[in-house]
Amino acid sequence: MSASDNLIPVIVSKVVEVNSIIKRFEFKHINGDALPAFSGGAHIVVEMIDGATKRKNAYSLMSSPFKLGQYAISVRREDDGRGGSKFMHEKVVPGMEMKISAPVNLFALDLRAKKHLMIAGGIGITPFMAQMTQATELGLPFELHYAARSASQAAYMGSLKAQFGDAVACYCADIGDRLNLEALLSDQPLGTHVYVCGPKGMIEAVVQTATNLGWPAAHIHFEHFLSPPMGKAFSVHLAKAGIDIDVGPEQSLLEAIEASGTPVNCLCRAGACGQCETQIVACDGDITHNDHWLEDDQRASKKFIMPCVSRFSGKRLELDL
Repeated sequence: MSASDNLIPVIVSKVVEVNSIIKRFEFKHINGDALPAFSGGAHIVVEMIDGATKRKNAYSLMSSPFKLGQYAISVRREDDGRGGSKFMHEKVVPGMEMKISAPVNLFALDLRAKKHLMIAGGIGITPFMAQMTQATELGLPFELHYAARSASQAAYMGSLKAQFGDAVACYCADIGDRLNLEALLSDQPLGTHVYVCGPKGMIEAVVQTATNLGWPAAHIHFEHFLSPPMGKAFSVHLAKAGIDIDVGPEQSLLEAIEASGTPVNCLCRAGACGQCETQIVACDGDITHNDHWLEDDQRASKKFIMPCVSRFSGKRLELDL
């Protein structure tokens, strides 16, 4: 079952330019009904109809889990991306009707933790905004460390400091502020869980540092904030469906499969949850694996693929779908 099989009709209630590269979008149910409940760290899939092109991108919910009259997300514009963020920035306006999925949470707070240590980079701040609201309401100890390239690109930095006070520490690289991960992760009470969302390098640094310091793997949580990459067009044969499909340069293999009407499981659409893992029947060519799920030996075997983020080049790719 895909998170975006049963979409919810919504109205864009507000569009706010947060800074030169980030906009906030707020959605209300088209009938005024309450939207489905969620917990901090959840994301929704937003369907974008751009002429003949249909995209489905996942975005973290940043709004309060305790106020279900509307959802809010923030989108960073990526001019070199597949076009989803450009569509959101250039074509989505208040009053526009769209469709979104129900929330899915792959980055939830572990309520067994004695303390929640949150580390955000850039637009990776968004899931923590809902998490901090949840933690405050439930009386859970937490602190946020938020790093950005500059104050001008640090979305919500000022408002977070005002709302959560000393629980928020901010670092702007352009004025020499640097987050010392080893010092931070070395000085935490037993039972602390760490959560990180942001650029790939930051996530890897946090995970590696925590691991080297002896943190239990179950206490380290991360969410990759990635979208499917672009590439050359390619064709794929779906064995069970008995059809050939074409995957466009700005289209993901998952989107092409969905467009054909062939059912495929998915949740995160970013190569992290494992739901869309698909067996390969035949592969005469090379697969570019961009996921965070498969093991190296699985990738090398050419027997598995994550359709949400992987691409193919070669003569033939046949999938067990």
